[in-house]
Amino acid sequence: MALNAIQPNWPAPANVQALQTTRQGGFSLAPYASLNLAMHVKDDEACVRQNRQVLRTVLPSEPVWLNQVHGVTVLDAALVQGVPDADASYTRQAKQVCVTMTADCLPVLLCDRAGTVVSAVHAGWRGLCDGVIEAAVAKMAVAPSDILAWLGPAIGPNAFEVGHEVRAQFMQHDGQAALAFKPHADKWLANLYVLAQQRLNALGVSQIYGGGIDQAFCTYSDAQRFFSYRREAVTGRMASLIWLNA
Repeated sequence: MALNAIQPNWPAPANVQALQTTRQGGFSLAPYASLNLAMHVKDDEACVRQNRQVLRTVLPSEPVWLNQVHGVTVLDAALVQGVPDADASYTRQAKQVCVTMTADCLPVLLCDRAGTVVSAVHAGWRGLCDGVIEAAVAKMAVAPSDILAWLGPAIGPNAFEVGHEVRAQFMQHDGQAALAFKPHADKWLANLYVLAQQRLNALGVSQIYGGGIDQAFCTYSDAQRFFSYRREAVTGRMASLIWLNA
């Protein structure tokens, strides 16, 4: 079975490889149909292993899977053993695959212009608010002005309804976060893409590409391509992956 994946549209160096899976082209049955890559969502593990094998055919090595907990821990993929609690990884080692899994949260892929380091970041609203992007950029240890970011499929700004407490937490960090929220009945609609751009810009990262900018990604509204936890609750996960070829 051939992998159905999205190729990030960004000017990354030639030795930086990245891809974004969709929900299409796997073995899992509903409600995980069909390319669910997560072991923790109560899907049949044999199906998940088959799905991961489909993915593995286009990768140089097994991805460094993480147990994502909506935190800000960033690990060196070369040192990871087992499946540790963390929400981002980075590597300078060739053919080491960093991965983040999502189904509404924002996946962020990072690399530097010289092609020496890459990172995959799981940025749900909690991690985004608490600084997971900042933590990943710090671990990359290169000038932020040399970093490129690609924002993958996430729940879109017309679908992500949040309470006042979510807006307040972002506003406490930066008043400019108000630009990412629109009133919606007695709640707010939040724009994860704008919030991520603000955090990246504040660090000095200005080369930002992907969903919500030059591509119309919305996991909630595009049920054909994407899993969405907000839409379905019991569902699978997509993967966003990045590695250095050399």
